[in-house]
Amino acid sequence: MQATRKFYHVICVSSLIGISSAGFAQKPVWDKGQTFTEAADFVTPDAAAWRAVKPGLHSSFVTTDKRYAKADVPKITMQNTVHVQGWKGERLSAQLLLWTADSIPGVKVQVTGFTGKGGKKLDATAYARFERYIITDTYGPGCGKRKNGDFPASLSPDMLDDLSSFNLEKNKVRPVWVTIDIPRQAEPGAYTAKVQVTSPKGKTQELGIALDVIGLTLPEPSKWVFHLDQWQHPAAVARVNNVPVWSEAHFAALKPQMQMLANAGQKIITATLNKDPWHVQTLDPYEDMIIWTKEKDGSWSYDYRVFDKWVSFMMDLGVKKMINCYSIVPWNNEIHYKDAATGKFVDVVAKPGTEVFATMWAPFLKDFAKHLKEKGWLEITNIALDERNKDEMGAAFALIEKVAPGLGVAYADNQKTYKRYTGSQDVSTAVQHPIDRKDLEERSAKGLNTTFYVYCGNNFPNQFTFSDPAESTYMGWYAAAAGYNGVLRWAFNSWVENPLVDSRFRTWPAGDTYIVYPQTRSSIRYERLVEGVQDHEKILIVKKMLEQKNDQAKLQQLNAAIAKLNNNARHDGWNDDLNAAKKVLNDISASLAK
Repeated sequence: MQATRKFYHVICVSSLIGISSAGFAQKPVWDKGQTFTEAADFVTPDAAAWRAVKPGLHSSFVTTDKRYAKADVPKITMQNTVHVQGWKGERLSAQLLLWTADSIPGVKVQVTGFTGKGGKKLDATAYARFERYIITDTYGPGCGKRKNGDFPASLSPDMLDDLSSFNLEKNKVRPVWVTIDIPRQAEPGAYTAKVQVTSPKGKTQELGIALDVIGLTLPEPSKWVFHLDQWQHPAAVARVNNVPVWSEAHFAALKPQMQMLANAGQKIITATLNKDPWHVQTLDPYEDMIIWTKEKDGSWSYDYRVFDKWVSFMMDLGVKKMINCYSIVPWNNEIHYKDAATGKFVDVVAKPGTEVFATMWAPFLKDFAKHLKEKGWLEITNIALDERNKDEMGAAFALIEKVAPGLGVAYADNQKTYKRYTGSQDVSTAVQHPIDRKDLEERSAKGLNTTFYVYCGNNFPNQFTFSDPAESTYMGWYAAAAGYNGVLRWAFNSWVENPLVDSRFRTWPAGDTYIVYPQTRSSIRYERLVEGVQDHEKILIVKKMLEQKNDQAKLQQLNAAIAKLNNNARHDGWNDDLNAAKKVLNDISASLAK
């Protein structure tokens, strides 16, 4: 049943500055105030525990590997300084915690400039964002229908909100995420900065950041090798911004949102061929990008204007490796076309292998291939499928090969279809069903792309709003350990009815449908994903340098650390192994930079 489409409104005026396809630049400027109210906590604070907290505002750095409950008095070792290190061009994260037994309005958290030896300035962009608590649930059985109340609900800090100040609640915790973007022109060395926590009536608190800039340079995101594929959902952006789909206002709203994806190193443009390919598995149906029309004389015409505008738009943002077009086999095998005689749309069931399938799809595929060739996009375009059965996929592949052999094929594969069709350009297999190493190596040798995907059917690693933050980083390391080119995940921004407050959905564990928030709000999951993608790039560069130097000892040390992460099931010590591997990578990087 199609979901009822509802609108929610965020009252704000925003201005985005310095967001560049070359990578992370200046902080987005919002200063919109607390424009929405978080859901009430499901946990009653322990009054006795909070009475033991001294009056006033408390602050400390904490690990980025943990989410902190809103109602619990922190049980942490106080830490006034955090040490971080990274390459030139790398984005780094830190987390601090604020808590109080009193209500404290107007709290600000600001990062001063970085200064090195002899007063040397580092032109790094560093800023703090207040974390907002979102309703989440639990994994439960994973995939399958669910409704609120079926699984325990809680509040999880995930959204990063660009606010100038925040009103702290009594007997509550408020985490703050600190972002540091090291410029590519930075001079290597040690730098320090202060994090200042202020309130109108309180005393300024200062915490310290110690930053080591390693003298190696991370390429710009558009040049990263890691194959990141997060499906885009333009229609959801139209809904939450209350603008007509495909209007100029829609594309204006899409630009900063999709630039975030490009800045993460996204490689794929998600496009649609016909009617919503997933049969409304999301709150918002996917809107048509190509209009098929059956003319009065029985011939076919195809309107590619929206498709062309969307693809060009994403390419201008730096996403241009592949165009994956869904789907020649939609989830209900239903497509539609406009009847020129009546002006109305006609629905047709076109199951692969049937006469109607060939009759409907053959002329389109021929015309589409011709259009793509004229645009110069044919060689990077794939006809994409998502988890269809082997017979349906086989019939679709046969038709494509027969009528438009220049088109590539991409698919999310849960039936080892890659063993039958070994030349598929872009294949992704479920993370808990890894592709055979021999097949993976053969595909790599042919220059074919192979990723793993995470979804509602696996609970580790994943990016639900209740997932451990480090799982998002782990995915980049798992790809390196298992030999994948990257990772696929649906979806980047298939927002639920009110994503600013409640991340639960009718069929999947909470947060499964999006990892960023409306109006270009980031998340812990997005930041930690970028961290893992960056680590993957660093691994490739460091390995190449070690091989050129024939430094077998350090190469073996790095490979041994990576190998511990070749595990797609939750296990004791996985986070410790991840952090140990990150230290090995940075230590070797520092030695190579000398």
